[in-house]
Amino acid sequence: MIFRRTATRRRAGTATRTVAAVAAALTLGACQSADHRGQSGDGSRTTPGRVTAPGASTSPDPMAECPASGIQIRSTGSDAAMGLRALGLELVNCGDRPYQLNGYPVLHLFDEQREPIMLRVVNGAKEITSGFDQPPRKVTLAPQERATAVVLWRNLVTDPTVVATNGEYLTVAPAAGQPAAEVDPDGPVDLGNTGRIGVSAWKKADPPTPVPTRPAPPPAPSAVPSSVSPPDSRL
Repeated sequence: MIFRRTATRRRAGTATRTVAAVAAALTLGACQSADHRGQSGDGSRTTPGRVTAPGASTSPDPMAECPASGIQIRSTGSDAAMGLRALGLELVNCGDRPYQLNGYPVLHLFDEQREPIMLRVVNGAKEITSGFDQPPRKVTLAPQERATAVVLWRNLVTDPTVVATNGEYLTVAPAAGQPAAEVDPDGPVDLGNTGRIGVSAWKKADPPTPVPTRPAPPPAPSAVPSSVSPPDSRL
């Protein structure tokens, strides 16, 4: 299934509320970043055939059979405020053995004609916003466990002579050299003319909080109340 550009725009909110909500969900912090080039169509640094342009591959359906890789990658929706965009990523170990991660998702962006977009991917997103710079750590996912990451960018136009970039298709690989899966970007990846996109390191997701159960109601009385009136104290 190819994910087309959605017709609706992202919900607007305040920048503080948006970044705080995403940061709270992913518990990312620290202050280290790096960037890697060639992730979105730089032929000089991308292994030929490693990434397939959208249209030739499909993204995993959460309800479909687990692929041979043993993992599924999908987006968890986006949020936007005052030019800052945040797209959640989730990697699920749907296999029957542990799966290890240690690094950043590898992103490839394509335009409406499915042509690769040249851009710079910033590991840690330090040049885009703060609070997502926690360095990568080794993550081991047991079957059915999940890891999360965040893709961040700003819709900024700083040079009117440069055409703004809108990505329509996004593929994500768990690490360099691994097969990429197409994910739904939940709308256009509107980079303006910044030419860069950020991504946080993979982080193990917390297990879901169990739903508290209500206490059992008290048992009904086993005997019928007596109909005899109490004695009159005046007697």
